[in-house]
Parts: sequence; C-alpha cells; structure tokens
Amino acid sequence: MSILVFIVILGLLVFVHELGHFAAAKRFGMKVEEFGFGFPPRAKKLFVKDGTLYTLNWLPLGGFVKIKGESGDYREQADSFASKKIWQRFIVLVAGVTMNIVLAWVLFTIGYTVGLPQVVDNANAQYIRDQQIQIISVEPNSPAAQVNLNVGDIILSIDEKNFADINEIQNYINEKADQIVNLNIKRGNDLITKEIIPQKINENDRAIMGVALIKTGIISYPWYQSLWEGFKTTIFTTWQIVLAFADMLKNLFISGSLGADIAGPVGIAVLTGQVVNLGFIYILQFAALLSINLAIINILPIPALDGGRVLFLGIEKIMRRPLNQKIEAVVHNIGFMLLMLLVLVVTFKDIGRFTSWWDKILNIF
Repeated sequence: MSILVFIVILGLLVFVHELGHFAAAKRFGMKVEEFGFGFPPRAKKLFVKDGTLYTLNWLPLGGFVKIKGESGDYREQADSFASKKIWQRFIVLVAGVTMNIVLAWVLFTIGYTVGLPQVVDNANAQYIRDQQIQIISVEPNSPAAQVNLNVGDIILSIDEKNFADINEIQNYINEKADQIVNLNIKRGNDLITKEIIPQKINENDRAIMGVALIKTGIISYPWYQSLWEGFKTTIFTTWQIVLAFADMLKNLFISGSLGADIAGPVGIAVLTGQVVNLGFIYILQFAALLSINLAIINILPIPALDGGRVLFLGIEKIMRRPLNQKIEAVVHNIGFMLLMLLVLVVTFKDIGRFTSWWDKILNIF
C-alpha cells in the first residue's frame, strides 16, 4: 500500500507539473510533439490530436511533454518554442512550477473543507474538533526511544488519567521520576500501551520521557473559507520552505555541511509509509508539502531544471541575441548528470539510514 501511494503521489505531482508546461505551450501556439503518461520506455501509442502524440509509458511516475524547438532548433518556424518571444518562453518554463503551487492550494483547500490536522490554540475554537496531544519528536536514547514511541503517536491517557494540556502532562511526568508510567497510545488505527520510566538527565533537572509534544486538532471550515485558508497556508508553507532551503545553502557555504538531512526517492517512500499509517488526511497534507518542494527545487537556477532554463533566458535577454545552442545543451547535460549523481548519493544514504540490512552488508567488508 505504501509503495502504491508513493507512486500515485509522485505520479500526480509530476503529471500536474508537465500539464502546466503543456497548457502554456498550447496557449502560445507551440507545437507539443508528445505528451507522455508515465516515463519511457514507451508501452503504447494512444492517439494523435491537434498534432500531439499521446503515449502510455511503462514507468508510472508522472509524465513528460516534448515541445518542438525546446532545444533551440527550428527558430525559423512559427510553432516552435525557440521562435517565441522571451516572455512567452518564460511563462511556459514556469508554468509547471505554478501548477505545483496551485495543486498544493487545491489539496490544502480540500483538507480544510474535510478537516485538516493542525497545531491549535484558543483562536477559531468554533472550527476545531477532536483536540489531542501528539508526539512530534523523540530524542535518541531517551526513555521514549527505548520503548519505541514514534512521531505521530497520540497520547490518550497516562496511568488512566486524561490530560487536556501539555503542561499538565509535563508536571505529572516530573512527579514520576524513576517510576513506571503506563501510556495509552493511539498509533494510526491501533491502540497500544507502553510502559515508560521518566528519568532526570541531571540531578536538578525535571524528569522527562524524551519527547516533544504539541496540541493538535482537526480544523475544518466552510468551503468558501477553506479557499482562503488554503491559499494562506500555501503561501506561508512555501515561504518557510524557501527559508529552509536558504538556510541549508548558507550552511553549505559556511561549514561545508547542509545542516539538515535531505531525502531522495527511498527516503520519501519511507516517509510516505509513515504517513499512510496516520490516515488519508495526512497523505493529503504530505502531498501538498511535496508539491511545494518540487516547485521550489525546479525553479532553482540549476542547469537542466526549469530555473536553469529561465536563467539562460535572462542571459539571452541581456545579450539581446540567442545563445549558442550547443553550449547551452552541454551545460544542461552536465547539470543533469550532476543531479543524477546527487540523487544516487542521497539514495545511497537513505538506504543506509532506513534499512537495517544495509549495516549487515557493510560488515561483510
């Protein structure tokens, strides 16, 4: 199920991205030679409409569009990408990123209409239901880690006592230093019980379980208000992710380290599995976050990505003449190879991080 959901999410994000390029290219009279559902190798030619060949391909991870003249050729033909004005080409290039942001807005809007899990306070109380206290992080080697408490676990009760506030839980746990405490936990659809012994790190410290807690609830709005709340959440989330990327790049230049873990296909697949266990609405929220991440990564000024092609458009605008087609192609090809190398490195790290058998293989050597 996790693999299927991963394929559906990734396929939707890439398909919507390519649909943006397709629609914008058609709008400006560019010939789209092929619209592929999935990635090659080609499985079947479906049909031809308005000069576009629609194909079904074997790898069900989204799709692609092939626009006439996107490599800089056919400049003399009116229906080619290369013959169009710079502002038209710019819109075509950013249309995919725009569609990913719009998709996130749609997903957040649906979420707010159905009911979206959020950190809650006393504001908008009339729209909040099912308030609960949830674990958002677990400290390594802590009492919580030793009994396998997980991120996303919901604390229903402690020693059969119900708590409505995080401070109440912290005060109760502090009184139970070195004593067995029984936690009733909801994990996905499962109800489980854990025995944990709160500990003090130092003699004068409070006793802790080793978890960070938040108070969450399901927030739902009327559909017309959900549109606005979804839009605000999309803008806020996009800005926060941009800041996170900027912070990572700053750390890379200053210390030579990203300062944070990044995940590749394997890591995203593992995270998808964790989200699947939480339920549909969390999958919806996760897909929106991935869509925004895909948009931001694609607009970075890196060769082979949409942002890299936009960068070359800017250079062409400054120089007031088309760039050397061969040089641009070489730069994009090198950028693509470096990106694939990065994906391999991240995948290698993901395998080591998320699979126990990887250590056994390394121990052989």
